[in-house]
This record gives sequence, C-alpha cells and structure tokens, in this order.
Amino acid sequence: MTRQKSLKSRVRARMDKTGESYTTARRQVLGASTRESTPDTTRQEAPDSASENGVRALRRSEASVQERTGRGWDQWFSLLDGWDATSRTHTEIAAWLVEEHGVPGWWAQSITVAYEQERGMRAPGQRTDGTFSANASKTIAVPVQRLFEAFDDADLRQQWLPGARLDVRTATPPKTFRADWNGEASRIVVGFTTMGETKARVAIEHEKLPGAEAAAEMKAYWRERFAVLKQLLEHGVERDREDPAGQNR
Repeated sequence: MTRQKSLKSRVRARMDKTGESYTTARRQVLGASTRESTPDTTRQEAPDSASENGVRALRRSEASVQERTGRGWDQWFSLLDGWDATSRTHTEIAAWLVEEHGVPGWWAQSITVAYEQERGMRAPGQRTDGTFSANASKTIAVPVQRLFEAFDDADLRQQWLPGARLDVRTATPPKTFRADWNGEASRIVVGFTTMGETKARVAIEHEKLPGAEAAAEMKAYWRERFAVLKQLLEHGVERDREDPAGQNR
C-alpha cells in the first residue's frame, strides 16, 4: 500500500469514528503525522532549526528515508523536480510533502532541506530566513550539572570564554541555555545531555549569523573554545585566558 493510500485509510477511519467531514478528518490526521516522532537512531530537531550535519547524516541513510517515507532520496528529488519545486518556497515544499504524500512533518522538513541544498537553493548551514548557523559539540568527563554551570555561572564562564558577553534569554538547568551573543543579532542555543554520573555532552548552535563565512568562523571558534572548556573542567587547566579573537565576536 502506498503512503497516499495509507493516508486516505486513516482519514476514513477517523471519519467513521468521529463523524467529521473528510477535510476536517484529513487535517487532524496530517497534524498527528506532523507531530510524529522519529526513531531513536535519527531523533533530532528538524534540520532547519539545527545543523546541516543532520541532513548530511540522513543522506547517508537511504534505508531510513525509504522506511519512513516510502521513497529514497533520489526518488523524492525527482518527484519534487516534476512538481517544479525549485520555484517554490521552503514552506510550500514541506506542506506539499505532508498534504499530498502523507510524509510526517519532521521527515518533510528533512527532505525539503536536503532538496534545497542538492538543487543549490540553500547553502549548507543556511536557514529559510537567509541567515546561517554554526554548530559544535563536545563530550566532557564531568557531571551534566557542572557542564551547565560552565555557561550559567558568569565567573566560571569567563575562564573559558574571556571577553564574551552573553545576554541570557532562558536557562533551564541542566538541560538548555539560550542567550544573545555580544549584543549582536546572533544568539546561541545550548543543549546538555547526561552520559552517566561523571560524563556529559554539550551541543551548541550559533544562530542568526549573517553569512557562510561568519558561520565557518564561529564553528571553528566554538570547537576551539570547547577544547579549552574540556581542559578547564577535567584538569583545572585554563589553556589561554586571553582570547582576542573571541573578544571581537
């Protein structure tokens, strides 16, 4: 059974159960599909709000997209070409995949971003609003609460991010930390994951960067800063208190 037939079957089943019209039942079924989560092996945010690395990883997994959507990458790209998707917006493409082909919302976003990158409609790291993002992550041998404090505690933060000014938006210990960056338009979104009692992982997305060059620069910057953070938290070593490059960001 194709995914379209499966969608129609679910819509009719809901109509029989609720007495709703076809249009209303279809809208509710599609809404449920959009909220559907992905398997643990691929669970992450939609690529538009995260890293292009997520899309690259998915592109390497033909079996995953085939299993979850009923088609492989090249099949979806050919289908989108036939629909003249290069002339459509990101929102139009994703909505078409959901509404016409019953693709779950997360996968519709994934396919749309991958297609846009494949056809040169979007540069790697570029979001739908035209800005760019940079990502970095690090596993550090400390409890997750201590890793969170490295961002949330201003004195501790100064030891590995000298000169950086963060205007905190929200901080939910020990899970997430969001802040505006150095009084600029960009901002950081940080997530923390426990990997045991004495090990945790930090992942950062630096959003709203003005271009690909700025994204590449900040990606390198965060990788270097995370190396300093690891030395500081694991060994109490402040590898470099002076960071002129960081002061200007």
